Amino acid sequence: MKTPSKGKKVNKAWLHDHINDPYVKLAGREGYRARAAYKLKEIDETFGLIKPGHLVVDLGCTPGAWSQYARRRMSPTGAAVGELNGTIIGLDMLPMEPIEGVIFIQGDFREADVLSQLEQALEGRQADVVVSDMAPNLSGISSADAARIENLVELAIEFAQNHMKAQGALVAKVFHGGSYNDVVQHFKAAFQVVKPFKPKASRDRSSETFLVGVGLK
Repeated sequence: MKTPSKGKKVNKAWLHDHINDPYVKLAGREGYRARAAYKLKEIDETFGLIKPGHLVVDLGCTPGAWSQYARRRMSPTGAAVGELNGTIIGLDMLPMEPIEGVIFIQGDFREADVLSQLEQALEGRQADVVVSDMAPNLSGISSADAARIENLVELAIEFAQNHMKAQGALVAKVFHGGSYNDVVQHFKAAFQVVKPFKPKASRDRSSETFLVGVGLK
């Protein structure tokens, strides 16, 4: 008789937790593509970041839950479709199913052609809010993973410095671990106000948290 491997046990446990997750169920009922929408919702409701009329850039936007939340936040009626008071630009290296009213650019924003597409979409404007749910593929090698995480946060900060209003806000996903203190220092060097925040929708056992930086230095 075969005994289940540890990997299969972990996958079954994850699947069980996922199916029974109240935020997964809520996302299904409310039409969000992922439970992550409620992380941004809680961050936004706590700090009052996204407002009607804003220009929001969503880095690492696929599958689109954060863009969906921003789209509803800037709708006069809170609707997923119809009138939109503001602009949302999503970027990701992976494809994304279209979201009504959201401009999607596929590619790496460090590349010239992708940056050119972004600048066309910005039309000479700068973002009010930049949100980044970017996360690296983790290898399990702590030093390498820490470096990848730090690199992505640095990219988000650099993007905000180049494409965001001076009084704007950046929300970036980070992870507690070897790079956390360095990442916080990068934020503090770039922003006047820096606040760490762990939404209730972020699973307890997850090492993820979010940094909110307001007002570029």
